[in-house]
Amino acid sequence: MIRALALISGGLDSLLACRLIENQGIEVVGVHFKIPFCKLDIKKGVSGMGIELVEFDLGEDFLSLIGNPRYGFGARMNPCIDCKILMFKRAKALLEELNADFVISGEVLGQRPMSQNKQALNIIQQRSGLGDLLLRPLSARFFEPSLPEKEGWVNRDLLLDFNGRVRTPQIKLARELGIEDYLTPAGGCLLTDPCFSRRLEEALSHDELSLDNLELLKVGRHFRLGDKLKLVVGRNKNENGILLSLARDGDCLFFPHKELAGPVSLTRGVLSEDSAVLSSRITCAYSDTGGLEEISVFSRLMPGAERIERRTTCFPKENFAHLLI
Repeated sequence: MIRALALISGGLDSLLACRLIENQGIEVVGVHFKIPFCKLDIKKGVSGMGIELVEFDLGEDFLSLIGNPRYGFGARMNPCIDCKILMFKRAKALLEELNADFVISGEVLGQRPMSQNKQALNIIQQRSGLGDLLLRPLSARFFEPSLPEKEGWVNRDLLLDFNGRVRTPQIKLARELGIEDYLTPAGGCLLTDPCFSRRLEEALSHDELSLDNLELLKVGRHFRLGDKLKLVVGRNKNENGILLSLARDGDCLFFPHKELAGPVSLTRGVLSEDSAVLSSRITCAYSDTGGLEEISVFSRLMPGAERIERRTTCFPKENFAHLLI
């Protein structure tokens, strides 16, 4: 039996591509490549599709890519063309391992200005090494026939000519194909978020790119206290818990007296006594001090040092605004 390997992003388009190919009597196995900037419950998104799904982590490879993408960034810190080349190269390498004959994706011509114009799609196809082993069912009519079409495995007349950013055709097709439970219409990536992109660019400028630091970028308020020191302040109870879970050896945690509502704050980098005092003051500024002019802020160096108490004067947040990333 002919078997297709489908790149599953978590959005609707890749699910539509799967169903179109399945409906032609071809077995489909889904592959999801995990990167640090897209955290989706991918299994939930494909639970109703009835297809096999395997996941592969691209974390370390993506770190190397984002430092110097060959084809540059989009509007933010999104190296979309290089990202897709990386994923499609991996997909090609998996064909034999997963006993698949060709690769399909849910890309739609013209949907994204950087990575889904015709030139970019052709670059991705050639640079990945897939060539005519790649089929894009939703926009196949705009491209030369792929190997599956030329070999008669896939009927080209049943493939589509979706084009542009309007998503009405996809929503309509989903209803026709009985696809109701999908995560988001178009997927999602933190690299297109202005706030996250700003933090990532700032981290790159300080040579702080690592998987641990990327996780930290996703939570809290970020303050640059020194060239080798950053402070992250939790914004709510959930983020406080996340910061506690992300703390590693050498980090320092700050928190107000237990009788006061306030954040968990975390420093990462070279911490001096002066910067510890500043971190305490910023933590105090985001605490509910109940009108007190001075409170106790405690700190503890990870992994298990004794906590230190500092009596901290309460300053307004505006005093630290220039440090906010």
